[in-house]
Amino acid sequence: MIEDWWLNALWSITPTIIIGALFGLILYGAINADRKTRRDRARVEREEREAFAKKRDAEA
Repeated sequence: MIEDWWLNALWSITPTIIIGALFGLILYGAINADRKTRRDRARVEREEREAFAKKRDAEA
C-alpha cells in the first residue's frame, strides 16, 4: 500500500521535472545564442570602425 503511494508520487512529479529540464535547456540555449550573437556583432562593429579609421587617416 505505501509502495503504491511512493510510485504514484514518483509518476506525478516526473512530468514536472521533465518539462522543467526542457525549459531550462531551451532557456540556456537562447541565452547562449544571444551572447554569441552580441559577441560576433561587437567584433564586426570593431572591424568596421578600424577600417573606417584607416580610410579616414589615409584621406587626411
